[in-house]
Amino acid sequence: MSELYYFWNNANLQSEDGRKMSKLSFAVIENHVEISVFGLLQKSNDRTQAKDIPAISKKYYETVGKESGEVIPFIVISKDYNASTKDFQLFIGGVIEKDNLETFVIPKGIYGKVTVKPKMGFLWGLSIGEAKRAFYTEWLPKSDYTALNMEYEYHTEISTGRNPQIDILFYIEKRNGVVNSGYHSKRIKLW
Repeated sequence: MSELYYFWNNANLQSEDGRKMSKLSFAVIENHVEISVFGLLQKSNDRTQAKDIPAISKKYYETVGKESGEVIPFIVISKDYNASTKDFQLFIGGVIEKDNLETFVIPKGIYGKVTVKPKMGFLWGLSIGEAKRAFYTEWLPKSDYTALNMEYEYHTEISTGRNPQIDILFYIEKRNGVVNSGYHSKRIKLW
């Protein structure tokens, strides 16, 4: 059983073109267990990720012998982002073990979390991009945390329903010498 600690910080944010985004609730959670993910790894970048994610996902589903949407949870990991080249490592997978899949371990530790709820399911990419920009440009600079260059999308049954949503988790750590300021904390247990 993993205990998570939430620190709420709600923000009304705008997209880059000035449109109001839905209210995003950012949280800081502490995960006490490592999560092994089995999947496929490929180099990607900001320009090609919209094509890379469906292509890698298709290969992954073929490898595990499942149809798209049949693997729950489905996890999309981005790591080792290089700000100058816009390149990063993209790992896509789930919890199904197969000999020909690579393993990525999501470390235990502290994560920033935001839940994305697109108005329409086909707007996932736009909604995820806006939430990530808001996290890195609005929430993170005002928080007591720094990013550790790894994030992941956590897709569950809720991701495909009538009111779809996914969680995006950002690996973070407390800045040195900073005392947590202004967050309301609530301790809860998950599974």
